[in-house]
Amino acid sequence: MEIDYKLIGKRIREERISQNLSQQTLAEISNISPTNISHIERGATKLSLPTLISIANALAVSADFLLCDSLVEAERIYIDEINCLLLDCNPNELKLIIDIMKSIKTSLRRYNKVTKS
Repeated sequence: MEIDYKLIGKRIREERISQNLSQQTLAEISNISPTNISHIERGATKLSLPTLISIANALAVSADFLLCDSLVEAERIYIDEINCLLLDCNPNELKLIIDIMKSIKTSLRRYNKVTKS
């Protein structure tokens, strides 16, 4: 299996943006040059394990989270991520989230049926 560096870069970029961080800020926190951050996010360069760990630590996410599109066990990682999001929810929030997830799942399945036809 080949590692998809563009997908890893995309995931890093999405997480950086979701945290309202600039490339410059991420570069400073992770001790990686802004140019290298830019190249990594575009998938223009392969990143080393130490670089991946530095970025994961700077973003306060696991390396699994950044790699999950390249891992065989990506499904488990997504489920773990959902579980982490739910840990601090009260029972009312959990009920609402479950209802929303069921609705989204139903809509996705309908959409997939329509697009496959």
